[in-house]
Amino acid sequence: MSTTADRRAKSNEPVLLRDNRGGVARLTLNRPKKYNALSEAMLDALQRALDDIGADKHVRVVVIAANGPAFCTGHDLAEMRARPDEAYYRALFGKSSNIMLTLARIPQPVIARVHGIATAAGCQLVAACDMAIADDGARFATSGIEQGLFCSTPSVAVSRAIGRKAAFEMLFTGDFIGAASAKAQGLINRVAPSSELDAAVEALAQSIVAKPASAVALGKQMFYAQLEKGLSDAYAYASGMMARNMMDPDAAEGIDAFFAKRKPVWREF
Repeated sequence: MSTTADRRAKSNEPVLLRDNRGGVARLTLNRPKKYNALSEAMLDALQRALDDIGADKHVRVVVIAANGPAFCTGHDLAEMRARPDEAYYRALFGKSSNIMLTLARIPQPVIARVHGIATAAGCQLVAACDMAIADDGARFATSGIEQGLFCSTPSVAVSRAIGRKAAFEMLFTGDFIGAASAKAQGLINRVAPSSELDAAVEALAQSIVAKPASAVALGKQMFYAQLEKGLSDAYAYASGMMARNMMDPDAAEGIDAFFAKRKPVWREF
């Protein structure tokens, strides 16, 4: 294949790749030369994939990963500057925000597999995932303020994932934090050496795949809903969800298996 033809073939590669194995759907951001900046095409592809996964009972866990040297550097600034129109920007950030909401609303837990840098909306994507594992060289920043663009939408996810003062410092300085600091602040769950990152992500994913799908889906719904309620309302809501959960056949099987000292057999979906 000629060099020109090779470049053309690469330019036609999908911006998002999907692979399903062992109950895990892996979505891989695939704009490596652009550091996986979230173009309109990337946002649209992510939304379509997440909508499809949310309705797929064979998918138990989602992993969001990336090709190239970086996880994600946020929105595509060149694409944004090419259309200086407020209505366009509102629609664009609306698309991004809907993806973050979808991550919380689909029944499957979502794990971010992070390497390199995750900045601005890329850091938001990490914070919006249910869990995250990063390699020990990963770095995170909400750096929009460096370009005069405060990371307003990333602040929603980041301020809900980490402490208020730590989030404020990230948002107002734009400074990077390393993987160890990100773990200490609660932005990510675990840190792994680069050579062990895939194994760590797979181990976490499979530990959830092994649990009953009904309890996982109900639990994720309950987790996010109760966070938005006051304390009394949260307990009332959680009590109702536990009663509902107790009526599920998998809960009966799990309790019976506990007393019988045997491994439970969960329903297949």
